Amino acid sequence: MKVVFLEDVEGTAQVGDVKEVKNGFGRNFLLPRGLAAPAVEPYLARAQAGAKREVKRQEALDQDAQSLAERLEGQRITMTARVGEQGKLYGSITAVHIAQEVASLIGADEFDHRKVLLPEAIKETGMQPVRLRLTRNIEASIEVEVLAEGAEEEEVLVEEESALVEGGESPESEDSAEAEDSSASPDSDSSDSEDSPESDDES
Repeated sequence: MKVVFLEDVEGTAQVGDVKEVKNGFGRNFLLPRGLAAPAVEPYLARAQAGAKREVKRQEALDQDAQSLAERLEGQRITMTARVGEQGKLYGSITAVHIAQEVASLIGADEFDHRKVLLPEAIKETGMQPVRLRLTRNIEASIEVEVLAEGAEEEEVLVEEESALVEGGESPESEDSAEAEDSSASPDSDSSDSEDSPESDDES
Protein backbone atom coordinates (compact mmCIF):
# COMPACT_ATOMS: atom_id res chain seq x y z
CA MET A 1 0.00 0.00 0.00
CA LYS A 2 1.13 3.58 -0.63
CA VAL A 3 1.30 5.88 2.39
CA VAL A 4 2.47 9.38 3.20
CA PHE A 5 4.49 9.73 6.39
CA LEU A 6 3.17 12.19 8.96
CA GLU A 7 6.10 11.67 11.35
CA ASP A 8 9.72 10.59 11.08
CA VAL A 9 10.17 6.82 11.34
CA GLU A 10 13.83 6.07 11.93
CA GLY A 11 15.31 3.85 9.28
CA THR A 12 12.16 4.00 7.16
CA ALA A 13 11.14 7.52 6.13
CA GLN A 14 10.88 11.15 7.11
CA VAL A 15 7.78 13.28 7.44
CA GLY A 16 6.33 14.13 4.02
CA ASP A 17 7.79 11.07 2.26
CA VAL A 18 5.43 9.02 0.11
CA LYS A 19 6.37 5.33 -0.03
CA GLU A 20 5.05 1.88 -0.80
CA VAL A 21 5.03 -0.27 2.33
CA LYS A 22 3.90 -3.78 3.09
CA ASN A 23 0.19 -4.00 3.89
CA GLY A 24 0.77 -5.55 7.32
CA PHE A 25 3.37 -2.93 8.29
CA GLY A 26 1.05 -0.12 7.18
CA ARG A 27 -2.21 -1.38 8.67
CA ASN A 28 -0.82 -2.85 11.90
CA PHE A 29 1.91 -0.35 12.78
CA LEU A 30 2.03 2.92 10.81
CA LEU A 31 -1.65 3.82 10.48
CA PRO A 32 -2.80 2.95 14.06
CA ARG A 33 0.04 5.04 15.54
CA GLY A 34 -0.62 8.05 13.32
CA LEU A 35 2.86 7.79 11.81
CA ALA A 36 1.49 7.57 8.27
CA ALA A 37 -1.77 7.84 6.36
CA PRO A 38 -3.05 6.76 2.96
CA ALA A 39 -1.36 8.80 0.23
CA VAL A 40 -4.44 10.83 -0.64
CA GLU A 41 -5.75 14.30 0.14
CA PRO A 42 -6.01 15.83 2.68
CA TYR A 43 -3.20 13.71 4.15
CA LEU A 44 -0.75 14.71 1.43
CA ALA A 45 -1.19 18.43 2.14
CA ARG A 46 -0.94 17.81 5.88
CA ALA A 47 2.28 15.85 5.44
CA GLN A 48 3.84 18.52 3.24
CA ALA A 49 3.09 21.21 5.83
CA GLY A 50 4.67 19.00 8.48
CA ALA A 51 7.74 18.49 6.29
CA LYS A 52 8.26 22.26 5.97
CA ARG A 53 8.06 22.69 9.75
CA GLU A 54 10.52 19.83 10.20
CA VAL A 55 13.02 21.46 7.83
CA LYS A 56 13.02 24.66 9.87
CA ARG A 57 13.32 22.75 13.13
CA GLN A 58 16.20 20.68 11.79
CA GLU A 59 18.04 23.79 10.59
CA ALA A 60 17.84 25.27 14.09
CA LEU A 61 19.07 22.02 15.64
CA ASP A 62 21.96 21.79 13.16
CA GLN A 63 23.02 25.36 13.87
CA ASP A 64 23.30 24.70 17.61
CA ALA A 65 24.95 21.34 17.00
CA GLN A 66 27.57 22.88 14.72
CA SER A 67 28.78 25.15 17.51
CA LEU A 68 29.00 22.18 19.85
CA ALA A 69 30.80 20.11 17.22
CA GLU A 70 33.48 22.78 16.89
CA ARG A 71 34.06 22.62 20.67
CA LEU A 72 34.24 18.85 20.73
CA GLU A 73 36.18 18.11 17.56
CA GLY A 74 39.54 16.55 18.39
CA GLN A 75 39.03 16.69 22.17
CA ARG A 76 40.50 13.86 24.23
CA ILE A 77 38.70 12.09 27.04
CA THR A 78 40.88 10.12 29.45
CA MET A 79 39.33 7.31 31.47
CA THR A 80 40.87 4.86 33.93
CA ALA A 81 39.91 1.25 34.53
CA ARG A 82 41.14 -1.84 36.31
CA VAL A 83 43.35 -3.82 33.98
CA GLY A 84 44.45 -7.43 33.93
CA GLU A 85 47.10 -9.14 31.85
CA GLN A 86 47.98 -7.84 28.38
CA GLY A 87 46.07 -4.61 28.94
CA LYS A 88 42.62 -6.24 29.02
CA LEU A 89 40.03 -4.49 31.16
CA TYR A 90 38.10 -6.07 34.01
CA GLY A 91 34.86 -5.11 32.31
CA SER A 92 34.49 -2.57 29.50
CA ILE A 93 34.00 1.09 28.60
CA THR A 94 30.55 1.58 27.05
CA ALA A 95 28.72 4.38 25.26
CA VAL A 96 27.06 5.26 28.58
CA HIS A 97 30.45 5.84 30.24
CA ILE A 98 31.66 7.98 27.35
CA ALA A 99 28.43 9.99 27.33
CA GLN A 100 28.96 10.84 31.02
CA GLU A 101 32.45 12.15 30.25
CA VAL A 102 31.19 14.16 27.26
CA ALA A 103 28.54 15.75 29.49
CA SER A 104 31.25 16.81 31.96
CA LEU A 105 33.38 18.13 29.12
CA ILE A 106 30.66 20.43 27.77
CA GLY A 107 29.27 21.34 31.20
CA ALA A 108 25.91 19.66 30.67
CA ASP A 109 23.83 17.61 33.08
CA GLU A 110 23.73 14.72 30.62
CA PHE A 111 24.56 13.67 27.08
CA ASP A 112 22.43 11.12 25.23
CA HIS A 113 24.46 7.90 25.03
CA ARG A 114 22.63 7.01 21.80
CA LYS A 115 24.61 9.81 20.14
CA VAL A 116 27.87 7.98 20.90
CA LEU A 117 28.60 5.87 17.82
CA LEU A 118 30.55 3.08 19.48
CA PRO A 119 30.44 -0.14 17.41
CA GLU A 120 31.41 -2.23 20.44
CA ALA A 121 32.46 -1.65 24.03
CA ILE A 122 36.13 -0.82 24.64
CA LYS A 123 37.85 -3.72 26.42
CA GLU A 124 41.52 -2.76 26.41
CA THR A 125 43.76 0.19 27.17
CA GLY A 126 44.87 2.57 24.46
CA MET A 127 43.52 5.36 22.32
CA GLN A 128 40.75 5.22 19.76
CA PRO A 129 38.60 7.73 17.88
CA VAL A 130 34.88 7.84 18.66
CA ARG A 131 32.25 9.64 16.59
CA LEU A 132 29.39 11.58 18.12
CA ARG A 133 26.21 12.10 16.08
CA LEU A 134 24.92 15.39 17.46
CA THR A 135 22.03 15.63 14.99
CA ARG A 136 21.00 13.85 11.84
CA ASN A 137 23.39 16.00 9.83
CA ILE A 138 26.14 17.03 12.29
CA GLU A 139 28.87 14.81 13.75
CA ALA A 140 32.06 15.35 15.73
CA SER A 141 35.02 13.08 16.41
CA ILE A 142 36.75 12.81 19.79
CA GLU A 143 39.56 10.63 21.14
CA VAL A 144 38.98 8.25 24.03
CA GLU A 145 42.10 7.22 25.95
CA VAL A 146 41.81 4.36 28.42
CA LEU A 147 44.57 4.07 31.04
CA ALA A 148 45.22 1.44 33.66
CA GLU A 149 44.43 2.58 37.19
CA GLY A 150 47.50 4.30 38.65
CA ALA A 151 49.05 5.07 35.26
CA GLU A 152 47.69 8.62 35.28
CA GLU A 153 49.43 9.45 38.60
CA GLU A 154 52.73 8.02 37.33
CA GLU A 155 52.45 10.16 34.22
CA VAL A 156 51.98 13.31 36.33
CA LEU A 157 55.07 12.50 38.42
CA VAL A 158 57.17 12.02 35.28
CA GLU A 159 55.98 15.36 33.92
CA GLU A 160 56.85 17.12 37.20
CA GLU A 161 60.35 15.62 37.24
CA SER A 162 60.88 16.64 33.62
CA ALA A 163 59.84 20.20 34.47
CA LEU A 164 62.39 20.34 37.31
CA VAL A 165 65.19 19.12 35.05
CA GLU A 166 64.30 21.64 32.34
CA GLY A 167 64.34 24.40 34.97
CA GLY A 168 67.88 23.48 36.01
CA GLU A 169 66.82 21.77 39.22
CA SER A 170 66.66 18.14 40.16
CA PRO A 171 66.12 16.30 43.42
CA GLU A 172 69.48 14.51 43.06
CA SER A 173 71.50 17.73 42.59
CA GLU A 174 69.83 19.34 45.59
CA ASP A 175 70.61 16.33 47.81
CA SER A 176 74.26 16.23 46.74
CA ALA A 177 74.65 19.98 47.34
CA GLU A 178 73.26 19.65 50.84
CA ALA A 179 75.64 16.76 51.55
CA GLU A 180 78.64 18.83 50.45
CA ASP A 181 77.59 21.77 52.63
CA SER A 182 77.26 19.62 55.75
CA SER A 183 80.57 17.77 55.30
CA ALA A 184 82.73 20.82 54.49
CA SER A 185 84.34 22.85 57.33
CA PRO A 186 86.04 26.27 57.02
CA ASP A 187 89.89 26.30 57.04
CA SER A 188 89.91 29.23 59.43
CA ASP A 189 88.28 27.16 62.19
CA SER A 190 91.01 24.49 62.15
CA SER A 191 93.80 27.07 62.17
CA ASP A 192 92.33 29.03 65.07
CA SER A 193 91.97 25.90 67.19
CA GLU A 194 95.74 25.12 66.99
CA ASP A 195 97.72 27.15 69.57
CA SER A 196 101.56 27.51 69.46
CA PRO A 197 103.25 27.42 72.94
CA GLU A 198 106.70 28.47 71.69
CA SER A 199 106.46 32.18 72.66
CA ASP A 200 105.49 31.37 76.29
CA ASP A 201 108.35 28.89 76.82
CA GLU A 202 111.07 31.25 75.54
CA SER A 203 110.27 33.81 78.21
